[in-house]
Amino acid sequence: MTFHWFLPTSGDGHQVGAATVSAGAARHVRAATVEYLSAVGRAAEQAGFAAVLTPVGSGCPDPWIVCAAVARHTERIGLLVAVRAGFALPTLIAQQAEAFQAVSGGRLALNIVTGGDPAEQRAYGDFLDHDARYARTDEFVDVLRRSWAGAPFDFTGAHYRVSGGGLATPLADPPPVYFGGASPAAEAVAARHADVYLMWGEPPAAIGARVARIRRLAAEQGRSLRTGIRLHVIARPTATEAWAEADRLLAGMSPERIAAAQARFARMDSVGQARMTALNGGSADGLTVAPNLWAGIGLVREGAGTALVGSYAEVAARIDEYATLGVDEFVLSGWPHREEARRVGAEVLPRVSHPGVSPAVDGGCGRAGGSTR
Repeated sequence: MTFHWFLPTSGDGHQVGAATVSAGAARHVRAATVEYLSAVGRAAEQAGFAAVLTPVGSGCPDPWIVCAAVARHTERIGLLVAVRAGFALPTLIAQQAEAFQAVSGGRLALNIVTGGDPAEQRAYGDFLDHDARYARTDEFVDVLRRSWAGAPFDFTGAHYRVSGGGLATPLADPPPVYFGGASPAAEAVAARHADVYLMWGEPPAAIGARVARIRRLAAEQGRSLRTGIRLHVIARPTATEAWAEADRLLAGMSPERIAAAQARFARMDSVGQARMTALNGGSADGLTVAPNLWAGIGLVREGAGTALVGSYAEVAARIDEYATLGVDEFVLSGWPHREEARRVGAEVLPRVSHPGVSPAVDGGCGRAGGSTR
């Protein structure tokens, strides 16, 4: 298993904040300065995480620039940089990746993002519909990988044309490509191109089905890939303390914040976002959707909307459960991100077993009813 953390480039604090937009976001009491983000990166590095994931969108700064700065203030941790496919030519992204590898000492990974909010896409100047965006992403990653090969190539597709393209020399350490999406169009792209297929946290049965499906689709392409899951974590010494923290976070989500966020989610054409919204139903009731899996985050936060809630041993056991279903990588986070990186690294990760072996769980498997549950 491989564990990563999250870099809150839109700001941080003690309440649930949105990752990329203002709709539904809590007021960020910690500005996303280079100094603070570097402190989060160092905390994650010292806690044993392999990389930090950045978001991309209209409400956060450019990930390339931010991560290049953070790389100068960290030593080992990888930078999982989000790139919005279609907003820059893949041949240019290939050059940027080459430069980033040189200045960071080979610590780059790329999270290719297609985009799921038509209004945001149009604000950037992109008017393609859902499936056309994924068709463009398919060509984007194809051209990107051909560029890294360092041999001149030609390419003609519906969205890109290249004549004599490619880096001057092969990229010695091409970054792994992470990619997510729950629609059939997204899964087809992942099967053809992804090194790691990312999913937002859903109940184990749903994740197990998705892992099996994406591996079958990849095998049909003559490929294999790794799978990853994006989850928030609310872990404390006891389950009672953890659920009290979840209650505190829920209390900080005003009806106005929830309504603003839910209105934005409703206009999106992202299948993954629809799946997250279905877990909470826009309501603060019945939020425990599987043992220790709480859907309250998704009331106000776009994208990953679930958290593992429980004692340190319970959360570790749930991670082991996902691992037995075939999940290879875990992208975790919690508020505030600096302190929670240290907590999860010190108290949860050491309790995680090898896949297929679950540690003893103290205090049961979490709550299953009521306002936060």
